[in-house]
Amino acid sequence: MTISASVHRPPIIAPSMLKCDFGNLIGEIGRLETAGSTWLHWDVMDGHFVPNLSYGAMVIQSVRTRTKAFFDAHLMIGDPAKYLDDYINAGCDAITVHIEAVPDPGPLLKRIRAAGRQAGLALNPVTPVSRIEPFLEECDLVLVMSVEPGFGGQKFMPQVLEKVQSLKTKISPGTLLSIDGGIASPTIASAAKAGCQVFVAGSAVFDEPEYRDAIENLQRLAASR
Repeated sequence: MTISASVHRPPIIAPSMLKCDFGNLIGEIGRLETAGSTWLHWDVMDGHFVPNLSYGAMVIQSVRTRTKAFFDAHLMIGDPAKYLDDYINAGCDAITVHIEAVPDPGPLLKRIRAAGRQAGLALNPVTPVSRIEPFLEECDLVLVMSVEPGFGGQKFMPQVLEKVQSLKTKISPGTLLSIDGGIASPTIASAAKAGCQVFVAGSAVFDEPEYRDAIENLQRLAASR
């Protein structure tokens, strides 16, 4: 099972909804769609696996019928197996869990795929690639964290690009490489050159007055690597 490149052609800019104006969530989604965004990245934090809280499945489900965008759920939570069905029922298209939270994610990745969703596996900056290698065949997406998870606005950690380069040689051709943290105009080209195809961007999109200009600029920089 792979994420179709014909539908989602890299480079893909995935705005991180953690940075949106939640007082106008529907309006923000509309602005992103108008700007040409086809992916929305939902950072779910539980205050346990990471020291911050965000939103849960109910919020995601409440807007699912309002957009045709691909919903990319990033579960930064301590017990993703317990809540997996909530995110499936919420309409998430891809669900990513952390190797640090689930040391043996194989069964969970299979559950995600069995539900007809794309299975993703994430690793933190200090986690070696060897931790996820045994599970790469069960992945449709691999997410490399380029900041410590839990807070937006952190600086990009360029040392993680060695992991991206290593993963590029180990994953199947249909598996997407995603990167999350500090992605902006100065960093996206180097991430793309290392092999990333999906770029989670928060401040680089939401802090700009025109979302379309921001997204197109990031796409241009990633494509010109």
